[in-house]
Amino acid sequence: MAVRGGDWAFAVLGLPVALLGGVFAIAVLYAGVLLSLTVVGLPFVVLALLGVRRLGAPQRWLVDRLLGERIEPPAPLPRPAGALARGRAVLTDPVAWRVLLHLVLRLPLGVLGFAAAVLLPLGGGWLVGFPLWIRLLEPGPRATGWPEFVAVPLGLVLLASAPGAVRALSGANRRLARVLLGPVRTQQRVRELENARSGLIAANTDRLRGLERDLHDGTQARLVALAITLALAEDALGPEGPALPDPAPEPGTPADAARLRALVTRARTQTDDTIAELRLLTRGIHPVTPEGGLGEALPGLAATCPVPVDIRLDLRQRPEPAIEQAVYYCAAELLTNIAKHSGARSAELAVRAADGRVRLLVRDDGRGGAAPGGGASPGGGASPGGGSGLAGLAERLAAVDGVLRVDSPPGGPTTVTAELPTAL
Repeated sequence: MAVRGGDWAFAVLGLPVALLGGVFAIAVLYAGVLLSLTVVGLPFVVLALLGVRRLGAPQRWLVDRLLGERIEPPAPLPRPAGALARGRAVLTDPVAWRVLLHLVLRLPLGVLGFAAAVLLPLGGGWLVGFPLWIRLLEPGPRATGWPEFVAVPLGLVLLASAPGAVRALSGANRRLARVLLGPVRTQQRVRELENARSGLIAANTDRLRGLERDLHDGTQARLVALAITLALAEDALGPEGPALPDPAPEPGTPADAARLRALVTRARTQTDDTIAELRLLTRGIHPVTPEGGLGEALPGLAATCPVPVDIRLDLRQRPEPAIEQAVYYCAAELLTNIAKHSGARSAELAVRAADGRVRLLVRDDGRGGAAPGGGASPGGGASPGGGSGLAGLAERLAAVDGVLRVDSPPGGPTTVTAELPTAL
């Protein structure tokens, strides 16, 4: 696996940043301990922590630009009324203390990264050319000793190990920044719930508007047509209702009976169409899985897919109804998208519920290229519309602590995995 240019740049340029940040953090800790018993101790620590909190922004920027790891900024520091309350908020701010710990840990990582990116290649190159340096420094005939034999292989080993060392240290820096420079877990959880709530509110609003439009333009129009048909049938029956059949019917009676039969047939057809449309609308409002749970619902869902689906179920636990609804909805959307967009010849649907987790996997052999951000994609699975498709599924799963992962390289295959808890 090749090393990105940003990894090398971070290892080289990150050393002075790590040195400055580490020295500042150690000085803050040292001075804070020494001044903790004096009057200026707490004010100094408060000011130092405010400065430390600000240092997190350039650290996140450097990790984002060079290592390609996007770190969400933490929530702003609360500003209660009163100097003492503000000082207490700073002293108990977990973000500042986490950034301080990051600066301390970045110091050895920065030194190691610079050594891996610069010193290892230089040392390896010097060892590879060691026999030549010896000849240049000591001209004249001399016996070849063991240093010449050992230097070249050792130099090649150092040169070969440099990319792996840089890659490993870049991964360590990414994980360190992800853990210590991002929002606190509670803040991150609140932000995720707020985003999920906003997404669900927007999605439900769009869904209700669509249902209102369908009811107004579709079902309501059908019911009006049904009322007109019944009115025509009533007119055909006459003002006093249908007459008993006479032994010798009048000449116009068969025509009225045929017209009445046609009107009743049309009314029955319109009634059937209206009932079917109402069923679809109510299913869109609240898709219901059978009483038997996913074990009964998913095989029936797979059977309705135009693409042949190989289904595998391992349901050792039954999730809560809300989780079952989310899994069923996710499977239905993914199978629908496979049929519409992927061009696949076969698909696989696997669900495992055990140890408090539900894992849904949907794979197809289509053309790939599914976009996790939503919108139409050439192959897989994203429905048209910027707010629908995989992005909409991810928002729906986030509302129940679920995560959606998409692996869809161009040319396929496409694999979409959803993981949820069995209980909220």
